[in-house]
Amino acid sequence: MKTFVRTSAPSGKPHVAFVLAGLRAGGSEHIVSLLCNHFSRLGWTVSLFAFEEPGTDPYYPHDPAVRVSQIGFPPGRLPLLQSASAMFQRVAALRNALGAAKPDLVVSFLTRINVISVLAAGPLDIPVIVSERNNPALQRPGVVWSALRRYAYARAYGLVTMTQGAMNQFPPSMRRRQWVIPNPTYAPIELDPHRTPGHTIVAVGRLVQQKGFDLLLKSFARVADHIPQWSLVIWGEGPERATLEAQRDALGLRDRVAMPGVTQEHGGWLRGADIFVLSSRFEGWGIVIGEAMAAGVPTISFNCQWGPGEMIVDNVSGILVPDGDVAAMGEAIAALCKDPERRAQLSQAARIASMRFRIDSILGQWEDAITDALAPAQPQAVPLKAAAA
Repeated sequence: MKTFVRTSAPSGKPHVAFVLAGLRAGGSEHIVSLLCNHFSRLGWTVSLFAFEEPGTDPYYPHDPAVRVSQIGFPPGRLPLLQSASAMFQRVAALRNALGAAKPDLVVSFLTRINVISVLAAGPLDIPVIVSERNNPALQRPGVVWSALRRYAYARAYGLVTMTQGAMNQFPPSMRRRQWVIPNPTYAPIELDPHRTPGHTIVAVGRLVQQKGFDLLLKSFARVADHIPQWSLVIWGEGPERATLEAQRDALGLRDRVAMPGVTQEHGGWLRGADIFVLSSRFEGWGIVIGEAMAAGVPTISFNCQWGPGEMIVDNVSGILVPDGDVAAMGEAIAALCKDPERRAQLSQAARIASMRFRIDSILGQWEDAITDALAPAQPQAVPLKAAAA
Protein backbone atom coordinates (compact mmCIF):
# COMPACT_ATOMS: atom_id res chain seq x y z
CA MET A 1 0.00 0.00 0.00
CA LYS A 2 1.47 3.30 -1.10
CA THR A 3 1.85 6.12 1.43
CA PHE A 4 1.96 9.68 0.16
CA VAL A 5 4.36 12.15 1.76
CA ARG A 6 2.56 15.22 3.01
CA THR A 7 4.05 18.60 2.26
CA SER A 8 3.47 21.96 3.90
CA ALA A 9 2.59 25.12 2.04
CA PRO A 10 5.52 27.15 0.65
CA SER A 11 5.15 29.45 3.68
CA GLY A 12 5.87 26.51 5.97
CA LYS A 13 2.34 26.66 7.33
CA PRO A 14 0.01 23.65 7.20
CA HIS A 15 -2.27 22.47 4.42
CA VAL A 16 -5.77 21.53 5.61
CA ALA A 17 -8.50 20.03 3.42
CA PHE A 18 -12.22 20.30 4.13
CA VAL A 19 -14.68 17.80 2.66
CA LEU A 20 -18.47 18.06 2.43
CA ALA A 21 -21.31 17.01 0.17
CA GLY A 22 -21.90 20.25 -1.71
CA LEU A 23 -21.68 24.02 -1.66
CA ARG A 24 -25.35 24.99 -1.48
CA ALA A 25 -27.03 27.01 1.27
CA GLY A 26 -26.95 25.19 4.61
CA GLY A 27 -25.46 25.15 8.09
CA SER A 28 -22.54 22.83 7.32
CA GLU A 29 -21.70 24.69 4.12
CA HIS A 30 -21.79 27.94 6.06
CA ILE A 31 -19.36 26.89 8.79
CA VAL A 32 -17.03 25.30 6.23
CA SER A 33 -16.87 28.57 4.30
CA LEU A 34 -16.01 30.43 7.52
CA LEU A 35 -13.27 27.94 8.39
CA CYS A 36 -11.81 27.92 4.89
CA ASN A 37 -11.65 31.70 4.80
CA HIS A 38 -10.22 31.94 8.30
CA PHE A 39 -7.33 29.54 7.75
CA SER A 40 -6.64 30.91 4.29
CA ARG A 41 -6.26 34.39 5.75
CA LEU A 42 -3.79 32.98 8.27
CA GLY A 43 -1.60 32.04 5.31
CA TRP A 44 -2.40 28.32 5.30
CA THR A 45 -3.00 26.30 2.16
CA VAL A 46 -6.70 25.41 2.19
CA SER A 47 -8.41 22.90 -0.09
CA LEU A 48 -12.16 22.34 -0.24
CA PHE A 49 -13.54 19.16 -1.83
CA ALA A 50 -17.25 18.83 -2.60
CA PHE A 51 -19.14 15.90 -4.08
CA GLU A 52 -21.00 17.79 -6.78
CA GLU A 53 -20.63 18.41 -10.48
CA PRO A 54 -18.00 20.99 -11.51
CA GLY A 55 -19.35 24.42 -12.33
CA THR A 56 -21.81 24.75 -9.46
CA ASP A 57 -21.52 28.19 -7.90
CA PRO A 58 -20.99 28.14 -4.11
CA TYR A 59 -23.72 29.88 -2.11
CA TYR A 60 -21.25 31.24 0.45
CA PRO A 61 -18.19 33.32 -0.52
CA HIS A 62 -14.71 31.83 -0.29
CA ASP A 63 -11.36 33.56 -0.10
CA PRO A 64 -9.76 33.55 -3.58
CA ALA A 65 -6.83 31.53 -2.25
CA VAL A 66 -9.08 28.61 -1.20
CA ARG A 67 -8.68 25.73 -3.67
CA VAL A 68 -12.23 24.60 -4.40
CA SER A 69 -12.52 21.21 -6.13
CA GLN A 70 -15.87 19.77 -7.20
CA ILE A 71 -15.17 16.09 -7.76
CA GLY A 72 -18.57 14.89 -8.96
CA PHE A 73 -20.65 11.98 -7.64
CA PRO A 74 -23.33 14.15 -5.96
CA PRO A 75 -25.27 12.42 -3.16
CA GLY A 76 -28.70 11.01 -3.93
CA ARG A 77 -31.07 8.21 -3.02
CA LEU A 78 -30.14 5.02 -4.90
CA PRO A 79 -30.99 1.30 -4.66
CA LEU A 80 -28.71 -0.64 -2.32
CA LEU A 81 -26.30 -2.07 -4.91
CA GLN A 82 -26.03 1.23 -6.78
CA SER A 83 -25.53 3.04 -3.50
CA ALA A 84 -22.64 0.73 -2.57
CA SER A 85 -21.07 1.23 -5.99
CA ALA A 86 -21.45 5.00 -5.71
CA MET A 87 -19.80 4.97 -2.28
CA PHE A 88 -16.75 3.14 -3.60
CA GLN A 89 -16.59 5.57 -6.51
CA ARG A 90 -16.65 8.52 -4.14
CA VAL A 91 -13.97 6.96 -1.95
CA ALA A 92 -11.74 6.41 -5.01
CA ALA A 93 -12.37 9.91 -6.36
CA LEU A 94 -11.59 11.55 -3.03
CA ARG A 95 -8.52 9.38 -2.48
CA ASN A 96 -7.16 10.45 -5.86
CA ALA A 97 -7.88 14.10 -5.08
CA LEU A 98 -6.24 13.90 -1.67
CA GLY A 99 -3.29 12.03 -3.10
CA ALA A 100 -2.72 14.85 -5.57
CA ALA A 101 -3.25 17.64 -3.03
CA LYS A 102 -1.28 16.00 -0.16
CA PRO A 103 -2.90 17.89 2.73
CA ASP A 104 -1.63 17.52 6.29
CA LEU A 105 -5.13 17.03 7.66
CA VAL A 106 -8.68 16.37 6.46
CA VAL A 107 -11.72 17.83 8.23
CA SER A 108 -15.01 16.35 7.02
CA PHE A 109 -18.65 17.18 7.70
CA LEU A 110 -21.79 15.00 7.95
CA THR A 111 -22.05 11.26 8.56
CA ARG A 112 -21.71 9.75 5.10
CA ILE A 113 -19.04 12.21 3.99
CA ASN A 114 -17.17 11.46 7.24
CA VAL A 115 -17.16 7.74 6.46
CA ILE A 116 -16.00 8.32 2.89
CA SER A 117 -13.28 10.70 4.05
CA VAL A 118 -11.82 8.25 6.57
CA LEU A 119 -11.87 5.40 4.03
CA ALA A 120 -10.22 7.64 1.42
CA ALA A 121 -7.59 9.21 3.65
CA GLY A 122 -6.60 6.15 5.68
CA PRO A 123 -4.34 4.49 3.06
CA LEU A 124 -2.68 7.88 2.49
CA ASP A 125 -1.81 8.20 6.19
CA ILE A 126 -3.69 11.51 6.44
CA PRO A 127 -5.44 12.11 9.78
CA VAL A 128 -9.14 12.96 9.66
CA ILE A 129 -11.28 14.97 12.05
CA VAL A 130 -14.94 14.04 11.52
CA SER A 131 -17.74 16.45 12.40
CA GLU A 132 -21.34 15.49 13.17
CA ARG A 133 -23.72 18.39 12.52
CA ASN A 134 -27.09 17.02 13.57
CA ASN A 135 -28.78 15.04 16.35
CA PRO A 136 -27.38 11.48 16.10
CA ALA A 137 -30.08 10.15 18.41
CA LEU A 138 -32.84 11.09 15.96
CA GLN A 139 -31.13 11.29 12.58
CA ARG A 140 -30.32 7.64 11.97
CA PRO A 141 -28.24 6.80 8.88
CA GLY A 142 -29.53 3.21 8.52
CA VAL A 143 -28.03 -0.16 9.42
CA VAL A 144 -25.27 -0.23 6.80
CA TRP A 145 -24.13 3.34 7.26
CA SER A 146 -24.29 2.98 11.04
CA ALA A 147 -21.90 0.01 10.84
CA LEU A 148 -19.61 1.92 8.49
CA ARG A 149 -19.70 4.91 10.85
CA ARG A 150 -18.65 2.78 13.82
CA TYR A 151 -15.73 1.43 11.80
CA ALA A 152 -14.67 4.82 10.41
CA TYR A 153 -15.01 6.94 13.55
CA ALA A 154 -12.90 4.47 15.51
CA ARG A 155 -10.14 5.18 12.99
CA ALA A 156 -10.59 8.95 12.77
CA TYR A 157 -8.24 11.23 14.66
CA GLY A 158 -11.15 12.74 16.56
CA LEU A 159 -14.79 13.82 16.55
CA VAL A 160 -16.41 17.27 16.68
CA THR A 161 -20.04 17.83 17.68
CA MET A 162 -21.91 21.05 18.41
CA THR A 163 -23.40 20.00 21.76
CA GLN A 164 -22.39 17.73 24.62
CA GLY A 165 -25.72 15.94 24.25
CA ALA A 166 -24.79 14.94 20.71
CA MET A 167 -21.30 13.87 21.78
CA ASN A 168 -22.74 11.64 24.49
CA GLN A 169 -24.57 9.60 21.84
CA PHE A 170 -21.25 8.14 20.67
CA PRO A 171 -19.40 5.45 22.64
CA PRO A 172 -15.78 6.13 23.65
CA SER A 173 -14.50 3.90 20.84
CA MET A 174 -15.98 6.32 18.29
CA ARG A 175 -14.52 9.46 19.86
CA ARG A 176 -10.86 8.80 20.54
CA ARG A 177 -10.50 12.57 20.84
CA GLN A 178 -13.47 14.88 21.18
CA TRP A 179 -14.32 18.54 20.88
CA VAL A 180 -17.70 20.18 21.47
CA ILE A 181 -17.69 23.31 19.31
CA PRO A 182 -20.94 25.20 18.75
CA ASN A 183 -21.63 27.19 15.64
CA PRO A 184 -20.73 30.88 15.76
CA THR A 185 -23.48 33.42 16.20
CA TYR A 186 -23.48 36.61 14.17
CA ALA A 187 -25.78 38.59 11.90
CA PRO A 188 -24.68 37.93 8.29
CA ILE A 189 -26.07 41.27 7.08
CA GLU A 190 -26.38 44.73 8.60
CA LEU A 191 -29.98 45.72 9.18
CA ASP A 192 -31.36 49.23 8.81
CA PRO A 193 -31.74 50.54 12.39
CA HIS A 194 -34.45 52.93 11.16
CA ARG A 195 -36.56 50.22 9.53
CA THR A 196 -40.25 50.58 10.28
CA PRO A 197 -41.44 47.48 12.15
CA GLY A 198 -43.79 45.28 10.20
CA HIS A 199 -45.93 42.25 10.85
CA THR A 200 -43.93 39.36 9.44
CA ILE A 201 -43.14 36.06 11.12
CA VAL A 202 -40.19 34.29 9.47
CA ALA A 203 -38.95 30.70 9.45
CA VAL A 204 -35.91 29.40 7.55
CA GLY A 205 -34.60 25.97 6.57
CA ARG A 206 -34.70 23.13 4.08
CA LEU A 207 -38.21 21.99 3.31
CA VAL A 208 -37.81 18.61 4.96
CA GLN A 209 -39.64 16.85 7.80
CA GLN A 210 -36.90 17.61 10.31
CA LYS A 211 -37.61 21.34 10.15
CA GLY A 212 -41.21 20.87 11.27
CA PHE A 213 -42.79 23.42 8.95
CA ASP A 214 -45.93 21.27 8.94
CA LEU A 215 -46.13 21.85 12.70
CA LEU A 216 -45.56 25.56 12.20
CA LEU A 217 -48.40 25.78 9.68
CA LYS A 218 -50.73 24.05 12.16
CA SER A 219 -49.62 26.43 14.91
CA PHE A 220 -50.13 29.51 12.79
CA ALA A 221 -53.52 28.27 11.59
CA ARG A 222 -54.73 27.99 15.19
CA VAL A 223 -54.14 31.71 15.87
CA ALA A 224 -54.19 33.37 12.44
CA ASP A 225 -57.65 34.88 12.98
CA HIS A 226 -56.45 36.51 16.22
CA ILE A 227 -53.50 38.27 14.51
CA PRO A 228 -55.02 39.31 11.15
CA GLN A 229 -52.28 41.81 10.29
CA TRP A 230 -49.50 39.23 10.57
CA SER A 231 -48.18 36.97 7.82
CA LEU A 232 -45.77 34.04 7.79
CA VAL A 233 -42.86 33.63 5.38
CA ILE A 234 -41.06 30.27 5.18
CA TRP A 235 -37.71 30.64 3.40
CA GLY A 236 -36.04 27.56 1.96
CA GLU A 237 -36.30 24.83 -0.63
CA GLY A 238 -36.58 21.07 -0.51
CA PRO A 239 -38.53 17.91 -1.30
CA GLU A 240 -41.49 18.75 0.99
CA ARG A 241 -42.48 21.89 -0.93
CA ALA A 242 -45.54 20.42 -2.67
CA THR A 243 -46.77 18.77 0.53
CA LEU A 244 -46.36 21.95 2.56
CA GLU A 245 -48.04 24.10 -0.08
CA ALA A 246 -50.99 21.68 -0.16
CA GLN A 247 -51.22 21.79 3.64
CA ARG A 248 -51.08 25.60 3.64
CA ASP A 249 -53.89 25.81 1.10
CA ALA A 250 -56.01 23.22 2.92
CA LEU A 251 -55.68 25.30 6.10
CA GLY A 252 -56.94 28.37 4.25
CA LEU A 253 -53.60 30.17 4.60
CA ARG A 254 -52.71 30.73 0.95
CA ASP A 255 -52.92 34.52 1.34
CA ARG A 256 -51.17 34.53 4.71
CA VAL A 257 -48.18 32.22 4.16
CA ALA A 258 -45.50 32.76 1.50
CA MET A 259 -42.81 30.24 0.52
CA PRO A 260 -40.42 32.21 -1.73
CA GLY A 261 -37.52 29.72 -1.82
CA VAL A 262 -33.88 30.40 -0.90
CA THR A 263 -32.76 33.98 -0.38
CA GLN A 264 -30.25 35.10 -3.00
CA GLU A 265 -28.33 36.96 -0.30
CA HIS A 266 -27.02 35.05 2.70
CA GLY A 267 -29.11 36.24 5.62
CA GLY A 268 -31.41 38.28 3.39
CA TRP A 269 -34.39 36.79 5.18
CA LEU A 270 -33.53 38.92 8.21
CA ARG A 271 -34.46 42.16 6.45
CA GLY A 272 -38.18 41.57 6.71
CA ALA A 273 -38.29 39.55 9.93
CA ASP A 274 -40.19 40.92 12.91
CA ILE A 275 -40.36 37.56 14.70
CA PHE A 276 -38.31 34.44 13.99
CA VAL A 277 -39.68 30.94 14.66
CA LEU A 278 -37.80 27.64 14.74
CA SER A 279 -40.19 24.67 14.54
CA SER A 280 -37.69 21.84 14.10
CA ARG A 281 -38.31 18.33 15.40
CA PHE A 282 -34.58 18.09 16.10
CA GLU A 283 -31.43 20.08 15.38
CA GLY A 284 -27.69 19.80 15.60
CA TRP A 285 -27.51 23.38 16.79
CA GLY A 286 -29.81 25.83 15.01
CA ILE A 287 -27.56 28.32 13.25
CA VAL A 288 -30.49 30.45 12.07
CA ILE A 289 -31.52 31.01 15.70
CA GLY A 290 -28.09 32.51 16.29
CA GLU A 291 -28.37 34.75 13.23
CA ALA A 292 -31.79 35.97 14.33
CA MET A 293 -30.64 36.62 17.90
CA ALA A 294 -27.51 38.47 16.78
CA ALA A 295 -29.65 40.65 14.52
CA GLY A 296 -32.03 41.38 17.37
CA VAL A 297 -35.02 39.54 15.94
CA PRO A 298 -37.21 38.21 18.79
CA THR A 299 -37.19 34.42 18.62
CA ILE A 300 -39.57 31.57 19.45
CA SER A 301 -38.36 27.98 19.25
CA PHE A 302 -39.44 24.47 20.08
CA ASN A 303 -37.14 23.27 22.84
CA CYS A 304 -35.97 20.39 20.67
CA GLN A 305 -32.71 18.47 21.05
CA TRP A 306 -30.17 19.86 20.59
CA GLY A 307 -29.24 23.54 20.47
CA PRO A 308 -32.15 25.93 21.17
CA GLY A 309 -32.09 25.35 24.92
CA GLU A 310 -28.37 26.08 25.02
CA MET A 311 -28.76 29.34 23.09
CA ILE A 312 -31.97 30.78 24.55
CA VAL A 313 -32.80 31.60 28.17
CA ASP A 314 -36.56 31.14 28.20
CA ASN A 315 -38.54 34.39 28.47
CA VAL A 316 -35.30 36.37 28.70
CA SER A 317 -33.44 36.13 25.37
CA GLY A 318 -36.20 34.29 23.53
CA ILE A 319 -39.14 31.97 24.07
CA LEU A 320 -38.82 28.19 24.36
CA VAL A 321 -41.93 26.14 23.65
CA PRO A 322 -42.28 22.49 24.78
CA ASP A 323 -40.91 20.20 22.11
CA GLY A 324 -43.50 19.58 19.38
CA ASP A 325 -46.37 21.30 21.24
CA VAL A 326 -48.36 22.84 18.39
CA ALA A 327 -50.91 24.53 20.63
CA ALA A 328 -48.23 26.12 22.84
CA MET A 329 -46.36 27.32 19.76
CA GLY A 330 -49.49 29.00 18.43
CA GLU A 331 -50.15 30.68 21.76
CA ALA A 332 -46.57 31.93 21.97
CA ILE A 333 -46.74 33.36 18.44
CA ALA A 334 -50.03 35.14 19.06
CA ALA A 335 -48.90 36.57 22.40
CA LEU A 336 -45.65 37.95 20.98
CA CYS A 337 -47.35 39.41 17.92
CA LYS A 338 -49.69 41.38 20.22
CA ASP A 339 -46.94 42.67 22.53
CA PRO A 340 -44.48 45.13 20.89
CA GLU A 341 -42.89 46.01 24.23
CA ARG A 342 -41.99 42.39 24.88
CA ARG A 343 -40.60 42.04 21.36
CA ALA A 344 -38.30 44.99 22.05
CA GLN A 345 -37.14 43.47 25.33
CA LEU A 346 -36.42 40.10 23.75
CA SER A 347 -34.60 41.79 20.87
CA GLN A 348 -32.17 43.59 23.17
CA ALA A 349 -31.57 40.56 25.37
CA ALA A 350 -31.02 38.32 22.32
CA ARG A 351 -28.24 40.55 21.00
CA ILE A 352 -26.46 40.35 24.35
CA ALA A 353 -26.95 36.57 24.69
CA SER A 354 -25.58 35.92 21.21
CA MET A 355 -22.20 37.32 22.23
CA ARG A 356 -21.48 34.04 24.07
CA PHE A 357 -20.89 32.45 20.68
CA ARG A 358 -18.78 35.15 19.04
CA ILE A 359 -17.19 34.07 15.79
CA ASP A 360 -13.63 34.74 16.98
CA SER A 361 -14.16 32.50 20.01
CA ILE A 362 -15.60 29.64 17.94
CA LEU A 363 -12.87 29.85 15.31
CA GLY A 364 -10.34 29.77 18.14
CA GLN A 365 -11.81 26.48 19.34
CA TRP A 366 -11.49 25.05 15.84
CA GLU A 367 -7.88 26.24 15.75
CA ASP A 368 -7.16 24.36 18.96
CA ALA A 369 -8.66 21.11 17.61
CA ILE A 370 -6.87 21.33 14.27
CA THR A 371 -3.56 22.29 15.87
CA ASP A 372 -3.85 19.21 18.08
CA ALA A 373 -4.32 16.98 15.04
CA LEU A 374 -1.43 18.60 13.19
CA ALA A 375 1.05 18.49 16.05
CA PRO A 376 2.38 14.94 15.42
CA ALA A 377 3.01 15.68 11.73
CA GLN A 378 4.30 19.22 12.15
CA PRO A 379 6.06 19.69 15.47
CA GLN A 380 7.71 22.84 14.13
CA ALA A 381 4.42 24.69 13.71
CA VAL A 382 4.05 27.74 15.94
CA PRO A 383 0.77 28.28 17.84
CA LEU A 384 -1.83 29.59 15.43
CA LYS A 385 -2.85 32.60 17.46
CA ALA A 386 0.79 33.65 17.71
CA ALA A 387 1.27 33.15 13.98
CA ALA A 388 -1.77 35.30 13.23
CA ALA A 389 -0.65 38.12 15.51
